[in-house]
Amino acid sequence: MNNPPSVAMPNESRLIRWLTFMMFMMFAMATDSVGVIIPRIIEEFGLSMTAAGAFHYGGMAAIALSGIVLGHLADRYGRKQTIVLGLALFAVNSYLFAGGESFPFFLGLIAVSGISIGIFKTGALALIGDISRSTTQHTTTMNTVEGFFGVGAILGPAIVAYLLAHGSSWKWLYVIAGSLCAVLLVAALFIRYPQQARGSDAPIDLRRTLRMTRDGYALAFSLGAFLYVAVECAIYVWMPTLIADYRGPAQFVATYAISIFFVLRAGGRFLGAWILARFSWTTVLMLFSLAILVCFAASLAGGVDTAVFLLPLSGLFMSVIYPTINSKGISCFQKSQHGAVAGVLLFFTCAGAALGPLAMGALSDAFGHPRFGFVLATAFAALLFAGLLLNWMLDPARARLRSLEQSEY
Repeated sequence: MNNPPSVAMPNESRLIRWLTFMMFMMFAMATDSVGVIIPRIIEEFGLSMTAAGAFHYGGMAAIALSGIVLGHLADRYGRKQTIVLGLALFAVNSYLFAGGESFPFFLGLIAVSGISIGIFKTGALALIGDISRSTTQHTTTMNTVEGFFGVGAILGPAIVAYLLAHGSSWKWLYVIAGSLCAVLLVAALFIRYPQQARGSDAPIDLRRTLRMTRDGYALAFSLGAFLYVAVECAIYVWMPTLIADYRGPAQFVATYAISIFFVLRAGGRFLGAWILARFSWTTVLMLFSLAILVCFAASLAGGVDTAVFLLPLSGLFMSVIYPTINSKGISCFQKSQHGAVAGVLLFFTCAGAALGPLAMGALSDAFGHPRFGFVLATAFAALLFAGLLLNWMLDPARARLRSLEQSEY
């Protein structure tokens, strides 16, 4: 049987948590600013929307491939080594943006950035399991981590807007993120990490990760992550296009709809850490996914006058879905496998982030209006609710989580 690792001392656990919080905030500043950068690179390089969209799809594809191909590094070589490697690569790569002048060069840097994020993110996700004393604490910590990600998603576009307003280039955002990353790299080098769990003598490699995709629990939680992210990306990629023609009395809400969504998502994740410590996660996810479906369906039925209010509001209900799916999916495996399963979940997450908006855009182009893309997004929301409703009714992971709670924490 796999022996659980020793949990870090309280002070060390706090430092590790804050390091993880800041890592997620830092890379969100870069990844979630793409929406406000793309219009600038279209203008700067004379690109089509499809070509410029590679700044989003390319980055997501790189993170996805890095997660599934390199996720096992955290289990094989250790959390610290993996985090340090990813942060070092991200920092050096970010500084290279300052000297770039061509779109292919920047796109290459985006791809390398995605690879580095996949490396240190899987290491950080595995580390959360090492410092958690229960599956419930794992879930509440994950919601707090994603709350800081939400803060970064607010800060990044704000920094880009400030840079542009003062005549500076958008590329300095990456230099700022790289500088923060350098500080985190120094911290990661000196923090003492808990002893890592060791599993069986089976080789820790890509083959083991790929075999994990055939596990029913890994596949179910991964599909849940895929559907959720496809729904979430509908908001920050295509909602501005959907409500662009709104001319009603809530013009302020329409103007700041994306910001409102991000603020509600971030705030909801911090609140979610409190909620999930007190209520059943299966019930919370079922009810919140129902609320998301209602927001999307009512937006379709009521048109843009309704969508301008309900789509940003959906951020409050989306807040706890992804970090909880991610946490429970990881907690269904031994800690010695947390890096690999985090990589699998990350692959499906980024696949949803790339394929969901792409399919919505294609459907909207085919029928001539972004509303049809949101029909597809509503179908994704319905599938997500159906899955979480069955999860609430059957709770298939309960026995496995309970068993691992006893053996791993």
